[in-house]
Amino acid sequence: MRKRVIPPVVLTAALLLGATACSDGGEGGGEDRAASSPRPGGTVSRVEESAPAPAASSAPAGSPAAADNDAVDPAAQAYVDAVAAEDLDALVAAFHPDAELTDVGRRFSGHDEIRRWADNEVIGGRLTVLKNTPKSNGTTLLVRFAPGGTGGFEANYEFDVRDGRIEKLNLQYA
Repeated sequence: MRKRVIPPVVLTAALLLGATACSDGGEGGGEDRAASSPRPGGTVSRVEESAPAPAASSAPAGSPAAADNDAVDPAAQAYVDAVAAEDLDALVAAFHPDAELTDVGRRFSGHDEIRRWADNEVIGGRLTVLKNTPKSNGTTLLVRFAPGGTGGFEANYEFDVRDGRIEKLNLQYA
């Protein structure tokens, strides 16, 4: 069995993030992976905190320091989970029946239009959440979206939530 040396910087980062480095046991591609790595295909379905939130934060609400410790709004999380599961019905169900979605200037209204958009442009893609910035009625996620699972781009997904479902979703390139 071949031993692997993990550079101190990588080991320190893994320990600080609460991950453990592991090896594939010498089989396959031989890549080291963190225990908190995304699912196969690289899709992240849940934003995970890197450290426990302090009991009281001196950072104002909405600031980057405060945002990093807040959970993703459940409606936005339902969208992220549906993309990861390639579940078109669940994605549509995350939206309010009269929801409006703007995808870089193109507008879609209601479940039928959102379903067509998602079926053609979202399902089968890979969505990775990079940052969560909560707001009073939802959240803004900085994501990396890879249509068809490869390549990709960064975008801001601004979710407005009403009654536990997405009322408005504005997608813009970051």
